[in-house]
Amino acid sequence: MHARPLQQIDIDDFPTLNEIRTAHDRLKDVVIRTPLDKNVNLSQRYHGDIHLKREDLQKVRSYKIRGAYNKISTLSRHAARAGIVCASAGNHAQGVAYACAALEISGTIFMPQPTPMQKINQVKMFGGNVVDVILVGDTFDDAYQEAALFADKHKRELIHPFDDRKIIEGQGTIGLEIVEDLPDPIDYLLVPIGGGGLASGVSIVFNRLSPGTRIVGVEPKGAPAMQASLKKDGIVTLDKIDKFVDGAAVQRVGDATFRICRQLLDDVITVDEGEVCSTILKLYNEEGMVVEPAGALTIAALRMLENDIKGKRVVCIVSGSNNDITRMEEIKERSLLFEGLKHYFIVRFPQRAGALKEFVTHVLGPTDDITHFEYSKKNSRERGPALVGIELRNAADYHSLIERFNQYGFVFEYLNKSSDLFHYLI
Repeated sequence: MHARPLQQIDIDDFPTLNEIRTAHDRLKDVVIRTPLDKNVNLSQRYHGDIHLKREDLQKVRSYKIRGAYNKISTLSRHAARAGIVCASAGNHAQGVAYACAALEISGTIFMPQPTPMQKINQVKMFGGNVVDVILVGDTFDDAYQEAALFADKHKRELIHPFDDRKIIEGQGTIGLEIVEDLPDPIDYLLVPIGGGGLASGVSIVFNRLSPGTRIVGVEPKGAPAMQASLKKDGIVTLDKIDKFVDGAAVQRVGDATFRICRQLLDDVITVDEGEVCSTILKLYNEEGMVVEPAGALTIAALRMLENDIKGKRVVCIVSGSNNDITRMEEIKERSLLFEGLKHYFIVRFPQRAGALKEFVTHVLGPTDDITHFEYSKKNSRERGPALVGIELRNAADYHSLIERFNQYGFVFEYLNKSSDLFHYLI
């Protein structure tokens, strides 16, 4: 796909550049004009000029306040009096809650039950006494279905998180700020994609004001709804998704956002959730930045694009920082698995004295560490199975570990690549 000038595209429901500028004026006293910072570490690592648009520093710690406030502030008087409804995995809900409180409009917000508690509490805090939160279903799509039924029953306006002209206008204001704050030519813009509202808004701006920029959308590998739809040239509803990158994991993108992204994005790539986790940890350790999984998507994508972006000016939109500290153990685990530093085995130990000592002494390397061990001795059998997790210092040590397993006669089954068994046992 290659971007084309907007005037050659005949789609009536595209927001215009002037409408996005009007939205920017509407939001100027509501949102923070977040910084666009050159990142020295990333620039050196990828031999380019890497800039981060820090929407993680926004008032509600994500860009979603832009679209939510732009939409709700333009409701008719009748719709505002009736109150609004929305569905969200977290960030849109916070933007809606903030807007409801600021504009004194009542709201009912449906959120998936697995939503991190940190996001739920933030929604309640921003919404105060004008917002009710209802937890329902396992995914955003489940919550959205319930919200739509509720809105229809109670005759309330449904504030869609991405498939709405006013939402797209609000998110597009990020593009205006990037172009104004970095007047030098931008070679690449990396934008995270969930339902496609952010990608739609900023791509409209760049198509008009920076047509030479290559715009790349980034999705989580476990929820590639936009990529799948673009490949089919029609909207695809995914049967199953990995909900880990909760701010960008949807089963179906929007109708309008699909049409806009199909016309204006140059490419859509996916990033493994493990790569996202490694990026979150690096940003915290190296930059002191706390980002949520969706907020790390575009920076995680830099490694995939390393050869293309060398010597180029690149902008990554960091979409949010609403991360729950209780998720850090899972983030670390996913990172170690992805980097090849954590391995799980079912080891069938000979049921004799000294077998475990022999395993520790001869099979484990000097820097290998057992981080998980479950064993149940059964006297009627010659061998007893144990579930063993081993963490390596270097990924290259895996092959020598396997060689020692075989050399000393330990029968084992490797679990990392047996996904069903792995998820059942670990």
